Amino acid sequence: MIDVKQYFNTAEEKMSFAVKFLDDSLAQIRAGKANPRILDGIRVNYYGTPTALSGVATVTTPDAKTITIQPWEKQLIKEIEKAIMASDVGITPENNGEVIRLNMPQLTEERRKTLVKHARQEAETAKVSIRNIRRDLIELLKKAVKDGLPEDMEKDAEAEIQKRHDKYVKKVDELLAGKEKEIMTV
Repeated sequence: MIDVKQYFNTAEEKMSFAVKFLDDSLAQIRAGKANPRILDGIRVNYYGTPTALSGVATVTTPDAKTITIQPWEKQLIKEIEKAIMASDVGITPENNGEVIRLNMPQLTEERRKTLVKHARQEAETAKVSIRNIRRDLIELLKKAVKDGLPEDMEKDAEAEIQKRHDKYVKKVDELLAGKEKEIMTV
């Protein structure tokens, strides 16, 4: 006999991962105020090894418009500056010899709309992932009916996976709405 609960747990775990991935992706979208998570994707050449910025420096936000980066080793300042310039963050670093400052510029209305569009694309990608997980589980259930699973149990399972699908799509919509509000707030 097929254990339907195991399928549900696996599907829910994957859906949860899709929402977490979306949350991480949205955090890297610059919204006009200082957020150290926009630097999460930056890798610094540290003795020949690409290393996360947070692994070679302390990243803080002293105020709403500034991010400061304090390298653990002074010789890394140039490498960190190069990595920031090469990234798609779009901010020019200021270096005083000991600390790197990133001053967050005001976003134009056009740039805000572009960022919202990007956030919506990320959210749609997450929704597609969640839909694909639901579809795969339903296909597994249909195969299980051929292998002896009762049809009424399969229909109940389909209804349950639809509820879980709807729950995670709602989470995606909530994350997107929060990010849109953050981006559009001047």
